Amino acid sequence: MSSAHYVGRFAPSPTGALHAGSIVTALASWLDARAHQGRWLLRIEDIDPPREVAGAADQIITTLRELGLHWDGEVSFQSRNTARYEAALAQLQASHKAYACSCSRSQIARFWQAQGLAHPKPGQEWPYPGICRAGLAAGRPIRSWRLRVPAGVETFEDRRCGLQHEDVEQAVGDFVLRRADGFWAYQLAVVVDDAAQGVTDIVRGQDLLDSTPRQRILQRALGLPLPRTLHVGLVLGADGHKLSKQNGAMPINPGQPLRVLGDALHALGLPLPSEGRLQAWLAQATASWAAAQGLSRGA
Repeated sequence: MSSAHYVGRFAPSPTGALHAGSIVTALASWLDARAHQGRWLLRIEDIDPPREVAGAADQIITTLRELGLHWDGEVSFQSRNTARYEAALAQLQASHKAYACSCSRSQIARFWQAQGLAHPKPGQEWPYPGICRAGLAAGRPIRSWRLRVPAGVETFEDRRCGLQHEDVEQAVGDFVLRRADGFWAYQLAVVVDDAAQGVTDIVRGQDLLDSTPRQRILQRALGLPLPRTLHVGLVLGADGHKLSKQNGAMPINPGQPLRVLGDALHALGLPLPSEGRLQAWLAQATASWAAAQGLSRGA
């Protein structure tokens, strides 16, 4: 795959500074793009204002620059792309693949509790049971818009995790495209922006592996390409849970780039380069990634 064809991206949310886990994802994504002699884009996913931290976007951009993980082209901000999401939702509405929903989370929970299910599986929400699929009940307001998920099992091959299967209709149900608070759902925004930017390969954390079936269904509904995926292993905290901003992960120190990048490379299972200069270090790391992925020099 030549540079004319491969487009990768790193798409952090500005909810805080980059930490060890997010650097692993950023480095893996950057290495894969460079090993393919492709383009690597930076997109700030700032469509959830209640969760955003002032100044975090600038801090993320500065940190990546200091680590030598330079991107191609201009930084993209999702908050400037809302016209794309409006157009995508209108397309789905016109084709009857999206419908209005009046349900709240508590209403969905009460539905399942009435079926004798007190709690969803750990780390999951209740699947949507299709209460509004046939239309809103009289007098009920529109809270959100959902995708009408087709029946059947979604199957795909992840470059690291292998063959994956999920019955999205049963496991998730009709998922939200536009939220009750008026903000755009992650699944719609990421699919639309990946297509608009020509992204061919998505390298991200394994915590997003279960989002891929939903995104593939949405891509088909919109007539968009299906990028390849590679989901890297997660960096865990002392409590055994994913290291994240929400559980107090400490920001990395970009003033020590080789130490930060070395920890990330170790987490990816690759040997540390012998070079002590940043750009040469990154070149050696790219060669190691290419070899691990079975890529030829001219990939």
